[in-house]
Amino acid sequence: MDDYIKGLNDPQREAVLHKDGPIMIIAGAGSGKTRVLTNRIAHLIGTGVPAYNILALTFTNKAAGEMRLRIEKIIGDKAKDIWMGTFHSVFAKILRFEADKIGYTSSFSIYDTDDSKSLIRSIVKERNLDDKVYKANVVLNRISGAKNRLISYREYLNNPIYAEDDRAYRRPEIGRIYKIYQERAIKSNAMDFDDLLFNTNILFRDHPAALQKYQQKFKYLLIDEFQDTNLSQYLIVRRLAAAHHNICVVGDDAQSIYAFRGADIQNILNFEKDYPTLQTIRLEQNYRSTKTIVKAANSLIAKNKAQLQKDVWTSNEDGNLIRLFKAMSDNEEGKMVAQSIFEEKMQHQLGNNDFAILYRTNAQSRSIEEALRKANIKYKIIGGLSFYQRREIKDLISYLRYTVNHKDEEALKRIINLPKRGIGNTTLQKVLATAYESELPLWEVISNIRKYVTGRATTAIAGFAELIKKFEDASTKLDAFETASLVAKESGLLKDLYEDKTIEGLSRYENVQELLNAIKEFVDNPDNQEKDLSAFLQEVSLATSADEAEDDGEEKVTLMTIHAAKGLEFQQVYVVGLEEELFPSQMALSSRNELEEERRLFYVAITRAEKKLTLSFATSRYQYGRIKNCEPSRFLKEIDPRFLEQGQGKTNAANHVNTSFVKNLRPQRSAPAQNFTHKPSPNFKPSDTRNLQAGMKVEHLKFGLGMVKAVKAHNNDRKAVIAFEKAGEKTLLLSFAKLKIHE
Repeated sequence: MDDYIKGLNDPQREAVLHKDGPIMIIAGAGSGKTRVLTNRIAHLIGTGVPAYNILALTFTNKAAGEMRLRIEKIIGDKAKDIWMGTFHSVFAKILRFEADKIGYTSSFSIYDTDDSKSLIRSIVKERNLDDKVYKANVVLNRISGAKNRLISYREYLNNPIYAEDDRAYRRPEIGRIYKIYQERAIKSNAMDFDDLLFNTNILFRDHPAALQKYQQKFKYLLIDEFQDTNLSQYLIVRRLAAAHHNICVVGDDAQSIYAFRGADIQNILNFEKDYPTLQTIRLEQNYRSTKTIVKAANSLIAKNKAQLQKDVWTSNEDGNLIRLFKAMSDNEEGKMVAQSIFEEKMQHQLGNNDFAILYRTNAQSRSIEEALRKANIKYKIIGGLSFYQRREIKDLISYLRYTVNHKDEEALKRIINLPKRGIGNTTLQKVLATAYESELPLWEVISNIRKYVTGRATTAIAGFAELIKKFEDASTKLDAFETASLVAKESGLLKDLYEDKTIEGLSRYENVQELLNAIKEFVDNPDNQEKDLSAFLQEVSLATSADEAEDDGEEKVTLMTIHAAKGLEFQQVYVVGLEEELFPSQMALSSRNELEEERRLFYVAITRAEKKLTLSFATSRYQYGRIKNCEPSRFLKEIDPRFLEQGQGKTNAANHVNTSFVKNLRPQRSAPAQNFTHKPSPNFKPSDTRNLQAGMKVEHLKFGLGMVKAVKAHNNDRKAVIAFEKAGEKTLLLSFAKLKIHE
């Protein structure tokens, strides 16, 4: 026991030694929650709990892998028997075992976002809908939101509120698209990421024996980053924990920043309501950051109303005050940051790896990148194109998917004419139409093409079918690496890439070789009991960019969005673009809940810094090809000015901003007033706002009556500036705002 409680503080020790019953560990930033989680699991096993009775859920495979390694160091090989991984990977594994109960086979494909969008685009085209109105990402987000709230397409179509909502946004066909999308996915023996959770809920709801089986298997549940769970995830773990009530959730409501992905902060705020005997332990000592950074973060997050009470503190040194840079433009901001990093490296003998630059949106990286290149500072961008999203990788993966699942329509559409074999889109559509109209499996038509379709391309299709049969036969005898090597070679993909002698072609060829290397590593890994193609595809389909290996090992400054930075830490952090309508985002200015999430996002950014934090904003910024005048973010005023640098810097004296400036920041539009309520008109119904003009009187569900001051173009949308009688002036995007025009 001494090994895994040595060096723990009192609350950490209490959390580790607690065994039975529900427990919530509120873990402040930098409070050592991973250490607590791993030691808690080690303690459970040390007190006689079999490792296979423990289920530990995380949000990245990388986090799960790191936790498993730590546990192995404490207890040895027993750690291999713990069920540990992401929600999606663990429940995909369960669904493989139980697939037949919900109308799938165990070889089902997992659609990534590109596959889902491709299917939606096909449906929109088939139904002759306007693809500018029914954009694939908009429709997919709507479907995803429904699934995360466990709303099936049948419930969606039968709910008049959803129908009215879709009509108001001029997308009345979304329910129908959802239905066809789901039917086609099932016919393709495929699930998207949301289906993995949706279908696990269906499995446990409709098959009590299956639920009981896993309740008895998983007698102890541990959920990391609990504040990031959505309704679907929470209901799964609540069902699993219902038999034994041994559920441990770890999280920090102050770091709940994924509402746009469906995360529901109420899961952690209201956890006690579901478990009245809950024991709550607060980890409040921060081991990461200086006193200045911790206190500044506390002064900011204190402005949020919806939060669990805690007092984060640290015994670390006071450290430097927080610097605040004011730039005249986004390009100047980039130069200031690059110059500052150069100086810090020279003065304190730091490496590029010690620095991170965080921003609200990916688009902000351009000016930063330019400045770093000119200063000859190496950098890497996290959250760019994932390795598994590269075209050539998806091509080979699609071949492998279709080899094990002949129903996978999206994989088929990608590879049937790749490399080119004379099968055009017209022929493909004829094949698809034949299968749909005859209600035949697509593979039945493909593998017996001359029986169902005529034309010159039938020979090529027949040759393609023979190739797939050969790959399928090989996959039953060979391991994943041997099968993939055969597919890469005999499909013609490798030859095609090898013959492309351009730099891009060479890079794509090397990427495919790297994929084959990854498959070889998978096969050679003794921890992987199954070595076949299906097992590899399950693992790779759930990989994310956060789980992929570092690139060349060279020291580089890290650039990323704040969302991508969660869970990371750096000696020095620069948070750029602290301007109104950028951070907080313009989209978050219409409700207190959204504004509080933006504040939590800023809190996450601040608490990534260990030693030094620099904040910056620009008074003008290029946006959509035009210069926009900017105001400093309201969040800058919310940090206690005692923690902001008052002196002048040596090189950038004119650019350092002292506390007197912070105290006198220009007044910002405040968060929506909460001291009034608006009762909508009895006949309130959103109007068509395509002809909305300045001078019109409008009514908003929440803000009440107001006068339109201006209507402006905004990217591919329009926004209206409206002076509301009680709520004050608001800028609203017309594609989202529900306005009734009063004549």
